[in-house]
Amino acid sequence: MLFRDSAASVAAECHSKALFFRLTEQFAHVHGHKPSSSEVRSWERSIPVLANALNEAGLGQVEILLEYGLPLTSKRADAVLAGTHPKTGMPSYVIVELKQWSSAEPDDDDPSLCRVDAYARAVLNPAEQVRGYCEYLISFNGALAEHPERVSGAAYLHNATQLGVGGLFEAEQNQYGQLFIGERRGEFIEFLRSKLGPAPGASTADDLLNGKIGPSKQLMALAAQEVREREQFVLLDEQRLAYRTVLNAVRRAKQSDHKEVVIVTGGPGTGKSVIALSLLGELYRHGTTTLHATGSSSFTTTMRKVAGSRKREVQELFKYFNGFMTVERNSLDVLICDEAHRMRETSANRYTRAANRTGKAQVEELIDAARVPVFLLDEHQVVRPGEMGTVAEIEAAAAKKGLHCQVVALDSQFRCGGSEAYLQWVLRLLGLEPGGPAAWEPDGKMQLVLADSPQEMETILDARRARGYSARMTAGYCWKWSKKVPPGQALPADVVIGEWERPWNVFGDRAVGGAPPAALWATDPAGFGQVGCVYTAQGFEYDWSGVIIGPDLVWRGDRWVTDRTASKDPVFKKSTPEADVHRLIRNTYKVLLTRGMMGTVVYSTDSETREKLRELAGDSERRTSPIAGELLLGGTSQQG
Repeated sequence: MLFRDSAASVAAECHSKALFFRLTEQFAHVHGHKPSSSEVRSWERSIPVLANALNEAGLGQVEILLEYGLPLTSKRADAVLAGTHPKTGMPSYVIVELKQWSSAEPDDDDPSLCRVDAYARAVLNPAEQVRGYCEYLISFNGALAEHPERVSGAAYLHNATQLGVGGLFEAEQNQYGQLFIGERRGEFIEFLRSKLGPAPGASTADDLLNGKIGPSKQLMALAAQEVREREQFVLLDEQRLAYRTVLNAVRRAKQSDHKEVVIVTGGPGTGKSVIALSLLGELYRHGTTTLHATGSSSFTTTMRKVAGSRKREVQELFKYFNGFMTVERNSLDVLICDEAHRMRETSANRYTRAANRTGKAQVEELIDAARVPVFLLDEHQVVRPGEMGTVAEIEAAAAKKGLHCQVVALDSQFRCGGSEAYLQWVLRLLGLEPGGPAAWEPDGKMQLVLADSPQEMETILDARRARGYSARMTAGYCWKWSKKVPPGQALPADVVIGEWERPWNVFGDRAVGGAPPAALWATDPAGFGQVGCVYTAQGFEYDWSGVIIGPDLVWRGDRWVTDRTASKDPVFKKSTPEADVHRLIRNTYKVLLTRGMMGTVVYSTDSETREKLRELAGDSERRTSPIAGELLLGGTSQQG
């Protein structure tokens, strides 16, 4: 949230122009850069319209929360209005999406989308957009989870006329998503009066802001219902657009013997796997022949065991990229390729039978397998030599076959509490984006904790678990891994740091001494006692993440130094170039440092590196929290 005050005060600040300066300054503080000129113009043109409507309605004491950040995501609602209901006297909230559009028309194929001249592609109907915000906020804010009736949503197109946007009213409208236009301003004012009374809304706003942010909905824990029953995930903005784009492509394919490729691209935590599961569930329930494929053994095995725990047929929906060498062309309606950045040049390996060696690139095999192949990827999550899969390569393969290819980019991220500032800090810390390491400035979304020892790290995480949050420990691949454990014996404590000893996660698909198999380490509560590596953590998330930076990455002088001799990762061969090793080790720690949804606890085995991290994290501003004497270096204690 960038600013809050009563409607009367907001109107006065708009009149003096002070509000827009304050919004600009707060935006720069929260996001690390100034807002675009177009965003500032939208504030100047839209916020006074909303404030004036509230004051005309006699609701000057209603609290306005501007640019309200949805929990655990970087998405922002234009405004949340907080007050009391005029009839019940109970807390009442209205989420408002403000649009300057004067003309727009529904998409020919899908009324939940619309076409606006300013955008090259279809966008969500504003009523659909604000409905998603309402549903999402109810799912993740404890103040609303038990009272969904207290939330309403409105999209206000204050420059629009019936002639210009009348077609948009074809989209579904309900309590969470209603559409209003400037030509009929009186209807919007009456709507506000029906949801909000004249009483002050400051305490109601406080209730919303203090609402407990519950532990994140774990992807795997909900997969069974997602695939077998109904959507458990709320998709927002570009996520919904990606979802609708695929469903529309499937419909066209069925109606006209059509084939096209869809690419969904986005960084860590933008919701690619959530989209994949939502699509799989929807298509599966409607009898559309669909499979899900990845290059990740952990992810595929977990989906088979969790999503298909009671139905064998559900387990069979999850495949590997190299399983389509001999599949008949277009034998599937849809093939959802999750984590497509892990595709390889070819599916064949030394064990592949000669009869199955097609000579085709893996991306071509995947495209050929379905009428609508869907690729979800992040080009910057490659951690192993030989992994490939970029938008350009997929587009080139599609063009070679004369196929239409649509690309949907996911800009908002949901991992790391939706903290763009934290993700940017990690990227600059590791030299994966220019500018060099920067000081961490708390943004209230993500907590960063520096531990002085692995014991302290584990104690902090265990305290979080005692409060109902999920937590895992991970480390760089710097210790030998005993992969063969005799029956009846416990996992050997391979990760040894001083007097602290813990085992790696189980290697293989059977539980050992109460520790879950590798594929379930990230989702089974019994996985906490072991240390995970990048190959078991990639693709998963948990509320709190503990990361041990090993001797393969140390800070010396003014730069990071990687030591390939300190790495025990078998994927690094003598032939792997030094530059590739340096990049892949830093990518590995980027993956580990971005698994947490609420907080990350970091410990480095190297003293000079620990000092550098303390310098960047603002050592002079650290404070002691009530839990285990931990040093919180970002955010508040509310979420954790």
